[in-house]
Amino acid sequence: MVEAQVKRSWWRRHWVLPLGVLVAAFVAFSLPRYLTLDPARTRVPQPGDHTWHYPFLVGHVVFGSIAILACVLQIWPWLRREHPVWHRRAGRAYVFAGVLPAGVLGVAIGAVSPFGPVNQAGNVLMGLLWLGFTITGLRMARQRRYADHRRWMLRSTALTLSIISNRFWAAGLGLVLPDRLDTTFGGSEVALLQAIAGTSAWLGWVLPLLAVEWWLDRSRPGRRQPVKSPGRPGVDG
Repeated sequence: MVEAQVKRSWWRRHWVLPLGVLVAAFVAFSLPRYLTLDPARTRVPQPGDHTWHYPFLVGHVVFGSIAILACVLQIWPWLRREHPVWHRRAGRAYVFAGVLPAGVLGVAIGAVSPFGPVNQAGNVLMGLLWLGFTITGLRMARQRRYADHRRWMLRSTALTLSIISNRFWAAGLGLVLPDRLDTTFGGSEVALLQAIAGTSAWLGWVLPLLAVEWWLDRSRPGRRQPVKSPGRPGVDG
């Protein structure tokens, strides 16, 4: 009976498997080109004479891959409930081998992004928030304030996964905006590229974070429910 309940609980979490597959596919597509340590295969060209940019970028991608894989385990309710020890181990990997090094490196490379100032601002702010949310969530766990820990780590997770939504926005904008090359962008391909990169950088993490905040607000304990208006006599009974 207990086993059947556990199985039903597993299948109720119908989002876990698709999310895991999506994340695994994203890492399998993005990571290998950087494991070759060949600068010619990078999707982000070196900005100016910043020769440190490529090794920082490789580190960011490697540590970020650890973070995004570990975060799926972190938000898996079954693992958290049935195997708390593994949940904590995955959490340590997420924080110390994932977000902290990836976030620091991300802020550095974001500050000199070759895709323009809008992209730079979006990436730096996102990186700082990513670090801040994660460190706060870690502090809450160490203080045994687990409800607060969960809320902060969900915010951190939203930013971790935002790299995937960033790619969807970039692809969509890359299909729509080129039609305006000769009008909106005055024929400048550089301006077009910076518009795509800058817009996707902001939309990629702002919208997921707003969605998480909306969900956290709706699920907050003690949240006041809307008061139903009393029915009119003779109409509503």
